[in-house]
Amino acid sequence: MSWGTELWDQFDSLDKHTQWGIDFLERYAKFVKERIEIEQNYAKQLRNLVKKYCPKRSSKDEEPRFTSCIAFFNILNELNDYAGQREVVAEEMAHRVYGELMRYAHDLKTERKMHLQEGRKAQQYLDMCWKQMDNSKKKFERECREAEKAQQSYERLDNDTNATKADVEKAKQQLNLRTHMADENKNEYAAQLQNFNGEQHKHFYVVIPQIYKQLQEMDERRTIKLSECYRGFADSERKVIPIISKCLEGMILAAKSVDERRDSQMVVDSFKSGFEPPGDFPFEDYSQHIYRTISDGTISASKQESGKMDAKTTVGKAKGKLWLFGKKPKPQSPPLTPTSLFTSSTPNGSQFLTFSIEPVHYCMNEIKTGKPRIPSFRSLKRGWSVKMGPALEDFSHLPPEQRRKKLQQRIDELNRELQKESDQKEALNKMKDVYEKNPQMGDPGSLQPKLAETMNNIDRLRMEIHKNEAWLSEVEGKTGGRGDRRHSSDINHLVTQGRESPEGSYTDDANQEVRGPTQQHGHHNEFDDEFEDDDPLPAIGHCKAIYPFDGHNEGTLAMKEGEVLYIIEEDKGDGWTRARRQNGEEGYVPTSYIDVTLEKNSKGS
Repeated sequence: MSWGTELWDQFDSLDKHTQWGIDFLERYAKFVKERIEIEQNYAKQLRNLVKKYCPKRSSKDEEPRFTSCIAFFNILNELNDYAGQREVVAEEMAHRVYGELMRYAHDLKTERKMHLQEGRKAQQYLDMCWKQMDNSKKKFERECREAEKAQQSYERLDNDTNATKADVEKAKQQLNLRTHMADENKNEYAAQLQNFNGEQHKHFYVVIPQIYKQLQEMDERRTIKLSECYRGFADSERKVIPIISKCLEGMILAAKSVDERRDSQMVVDSFKSGFEPPGDFPFEDYSQHIYRTISDGTISASKQESGKMDAKTTVGKAKGKLWLFGKKPKPQSPPLTPTSLFTSSTPNGSQFLTFSIEPVHYCMNEIKTGKPRIPSFRSLKRGWSVKMGPALEDFSHLPPEQRRKKLQQRIDELNRELQKESDQKEALNKMKDVYEKNPQMGDPGSLQPKLAETMNNIDRLRMEIHKNEAWLSEVEGKTGGRGDRRHSSDINHLVTQGRESPEGSYTDDANQEVRGPTQQHGHHNEFDDEFEDDDPLPAIGHCKAIYPFDGHNEGTLAMKEGEVLYIIEEDKGDGWTRARRQNGEEGYVPTSYIDVTLEKNSKGS
């Protein structure tokens, strides 16, 4: 099937068809261009989305730690890679499909124009041959008519008797002339006709089929090119499918990496303070005076039991000093009626108190609804230290566990810096040796300032590491021994119950108790001092000042180097210890400035 034989007379139709093919090619190229723009915009929007939700890692503290956050950021990275693959698709389509289509469309237009011009030229040449043949035909026809007229005129004069011989000769010569011209035009017409028939045969069987064949091949190549572009369009997408699949697999792996247990443990590690929960509240007996009133015992027995009850009450108060958010609220204890308790006797004759349910319930309600006191200095000091602004160098403002982590991180960073400085020192020494062996390479003295600076940096870093390691060992020692010290402190309270007066005074001899003025239970001051308790806390140890401390801030205690103070409250992890002088002046001193000794009889000794 060939256009030259089948469509020999459809030149205009083929002209329109080939133009439609080029227009369709350009339309598909426009489609590919718009698809490329969609891919590029899609990739750009994906990258902007990833950039919007990616963390701005300005500091190490903001780096993601939880597995859910890390998984999300891994998904963002995979999505960023996915956006990159969309860009690859756009680039491949632009290079392999769109660019090729535009170049081919330009070549196709040029080739089509050339073939159509050849067809038009062949048609024009055939038309010219036909005109020449037609002109010779008309001329031959005209000459034949003229010769026929000359013959008729000659015959008429030859038959006319009145015609002269000269007129007859002239008519005969005219007939011969016209006959000769008719013969010549006949020969020319025959030649032109033969030439036209030959050109026409050549036109319709050689020239036009060749031109149409070229147009047909051109159109078929256009169709093949479209097919290749269709395939390339799909291949551009198919090539990135494995990488896109890896991106999606990476997202699935990121989702599987989420560990809720690990995240929970990270929350514990991030916010664990290292403090121990507060212990149980002791029962405070407000009915001892009522018991004295209704008791049948002797005055000495009452005094002895009263002394024991006062000691227990004082121990209860001393234990109750440590409140979670400040001082423990003191309940307003109204007087209880004698009917709320009674005495019982044991087989050995001793008496003990037995409480009914109503007074205990009444006392518990009073404890719950008691008037809260002003918070202790420790809570105020903690709030003040938070508002101070920048963190302290030794992280003493942090709880023990967080302080230990911060110190460990700083030590690791300092060790890395020390390693860098050591490597630099080693490199400078090697360079100095090379300069000394080969003076033409450089002056060894020029390296001396850099070496001195590096040595100073190394010494500074070692001092910093030593200082931070000392703080770290202090924190680890406190964290490790806090439970033991608290346990021993509780034991000391229990052991010294009978050796504390109601006012909290302490003596070495249990029989030499210093009794203070009688307290009236159920009535206490409406105003409570902001930083002092009504009853002084018992000493749980002593300390010696290693460095002097000015104590300008409110609530702190100034001390001189070598001064011995009583410890009345341990460091709770904030870097401050509550101490007392001999004259009773109390306040907080830095824990790192003192040498603490916790012992049983520190005050007496």
